[in-house]
Amino acid sequence: MAINLQKGQRISLEKSNGSKLQNICVGINWGAIEKKGLFGLSKSKEAVDLDGSCTLYNENKQLLEVVYFGNLKSKNGSVKHSGDDLTGDMGGDDGLDNEIITLDFSKLEANVSYVAFVLNSFRGHDFGTIPFASIRIYEGTTKQVTEVFAKYDIANGSNFAGHVSMVMGVFYKKNDEWKFNAIGEPTKDKKLEDTVKTVTQNYL
Repeated sequence: MAINLQKGQRISLEKSNGSKLQNICVGINWGAIEKKGLFGLSKSKEAVDLDGSCTLYNENKQLLEVVYFGNLKSKNGSVKHSGDDLTGDMGGDDGLDNEIITLDFSKLEANVSYVAFVLNSFRGHDFGTIPFASIRIYEGTTKQVTEVFAKYDIANGSNFAGHVSMVMGVFYKKNDEWKFNAIGEPTKDKKLEDTVKTVTQNYL
């Protein structure tokens, strides 16, 4: 059963059978905003562009790489981004993630000690107005979900309303074992580069 993450919660990367997770997917799902016309008689859809990104740091908390819509994979391929979704689901929730970032812990460079995930609303749409916006962290691939072990419900989380960026969480290495810190914290940042600075300064 999935863990409904609470801010500041730390979890070990352990599957239900006790073995350790090696391949993680961070999936982001959201819909276009429905706009009502004059007197509420007609409706249109406004595209929403959410951007999931991943940052890698060494043990000294120095930024090594950023994987995002402009750089879809890390240098050695341990982190991969599925590509930029510019609209969200235009016809309602199809049950599929719009953007997925995959992480293979076994391929990470030895000097990587922190892997952080952030979310930005590229066009500045308030998280509180975006239909069924959610994040799930699971074992599997971009085409198959094996086991969901954590999730955020952004659309229905009152703390996300009024914000356009957030820090999802940080994977960190301790005694050569990877763990996850569920940050779940909205930020006041407007752009990805600002959110990266916020992670570096406050969440490692």
